[in-house]
Amino acid sequence: MKYWKIVLTIWMSLLLGVSFAQGFQPGDKVADFTLADAAGKSHKLSDYTGKPAIVLIYVSTVCPVSNAYNERMAALYNDYSGKNVVFLGINSNKKETPAEIAQHAKSNGLKFPILKDENNVVADQYDATVTPEVYLLDGNLTLQYHGNIDDSQRPNQVKQNSLRNALDELLAGKPVSEKSTKAFGCSIKRNRK
Repeated sequence: MKYWKIVLTIWMSLLLGVSFAQGFQPGDKVADFTLADAAGKSHKLSDYTGKPAIVLIYVSTVCPVSNAYNERMAALYNDYSGKNVVFLGINSNKKETPAEIAQHAKSNGLKFPILKDENNVVADQYDATVTPEVYLLDGNLTLQYHGNIDDSQRPNQVKQNSLRNALDELLAGKPVSEKSTKAFGCSIKRNRK
């Protein structure tokens, strides 16, 4: 009888379009990918190996939570890009076009590349679920931190700057003390396969 429950669960999951994403845990080497930015330029993750840190941030042009972080994302880029840290935004939402992504980045002072993840392939590999959601990698593409940028959508209520703390520890050659936090925001609007 157990066998039929398992088969039924799998069948229902497939019918409803639920994917069994692999995801990565801190300490895992992550999957390489190649995505294009709004101008059509390809960015291959492994091209950034050897950098002190790589920050992947899942973003959205329309999510109010992601948009509440635009100034903080711009500030993070400004504060750490001079330290040779790579920032890559990833937009996996099915209805947000490269043109909208480019205009949104320009309007909000986001100077780092924002890549379009057509058909949410990379979001599925990484098991990203919300915007904004962060993956901090070292130069060997090993996940060091996964979660939120900080602990409040409202800047005046932030008590824990999770990403900044993880970046500072990683750049200082220390182990990242808080390896994961709960990411929160709008769900990624996926193309179902």
